[in-house]
Amino acid sequence: MSEQDSKTRIKWAEDRTVLANERTFSSWMGTGLGSVAIAIGLKAVFGATDPTWVAKLAASLFLVVAITICWMAQKQACKTLERLSENDAESMPAKNFTKLAWIMTIATLVTGGVLWSL
Repeated sequence: MSEQDSKTRIKWAEDRTVLANERTFSSWMGTGLGSVAIAIGLKAVFGATDPTWVAKLAASLFLVVAITICWMAQKQACKTLERLSENDAESMPAKNFTKLAWIMTIATLVTGGVLWSL
């Protein structure tokens, strides 16, 4: 194997890692959405309990978990992307990870507001 072939393989491996970073970020965002779904489910199942604040508090805890997961994913994705360089693959810019984390945070907070108003 020539030295050029080795360098090409190393570059491709780095590209695969860049793309794996995006998939990992996507998976963590899905986990955050799962926490939002659990919060909605808890409110739906236990919403009729008395006092109602117990169900709302339990749902709110899962919303906090969802927001935490989103920002942890954003931080890790940006940190990983910073260490790597793209070769043939084009990765999503780091600012898009941050935008998505903000969108998820706002959506989660709105969901929490709706749950508390019920």
